[in-house]
Amino acid sequence: MHKTLVAAAAATVFAVPGGVLAADSPHSLTGNVGLFSQYVFRGLTQTNEDPALQGGLDYAYTFGPASLYLGTWASNISWLRDAGQYTSSSLEWDFYGGVKGNIGATGFTYDLGYLLYYYPGDVAPGGVRGNTQEIYGALGWKYFTAKYSYSLDNKTFAVQDSRGTWYLDLAASVPLGETGLTAFAHWGKQKYDGTDPRNAGGASNDSLYSYEDWKLGLSYAIPAGVLKDFTLGAYYTDTNANAAGYTINGKNIGNNQFVVYVQRFF
Repeated sequence: MHKTLVAAAAATVFAVPGGVLAADSPHSLTGNVGLFSQYVFRGLTQTNEDPALQGGLDYAYTFGPASLYLGTWASNISWLRDAGQYTSSSLEWDFYGGVKGNIGATGFTYDLGYLLYYYPGDVAPGGVRGNTQEIYGALGWKYFTAKYSYSLDNKTFAVQDSRGTWYLDLAASVPLGETGLTAFAHWGKQKYDGTDPRNAGGASNDSLYSYEDWKLGLSYAIPAGVLKDFTLGAYYTDTNANAAGYTINGKNIGNNQFVVYVQRFF
């Protein structure tokens, strides 16, 4: 299903009439497709360390120093089925929109938006649907970005009684001269609220599911030739996720991971 979505997105990008994407038009349509050795989200493997095919499509309308945007993105997953929340689940399909732009001549940028993580599939008896809504705000300056995401749902990523859960993301992305290489780093904190009635011994969601994660990586944008517009990358990620909350099929999905990928932007 996700492969169909990615293919359709790519086809849509290529099919857009040239006038819609003219240099002087306030409208823009962009897309991306990538193959990853696995899908890691906020430090947690979503595919049980199996490969992931991912892709997205974004529309933006620019007015002055700001842009309104709408987008969608999808990837194969397995974590909901692996954890017994679903009897069948293989897709994460995200929908988002917001406004972003420059803050005068300060050099700072902002991004305010809404994001829905949609997980279609059949929920298992006693399981919880993983669909999650977040609102977010980000502030950027040169190579650095700080982003805060707040959950509007009471079943955040299939954890019950979790409205008010939040995630803080601090990131840096630094081009290395004229080499085409970019070094990137990230630190994040996932903070859960409430108490899921299924938690053993009445443990709080905070004690079981809150954690910190970090990532270090390197990417290379191919500048010319047959593979122009492709990006190659690799990164290492780790967390301090509690095994009591994140062990699935005998494995802590927050353990250290190494990911390699190839991605194409349109």
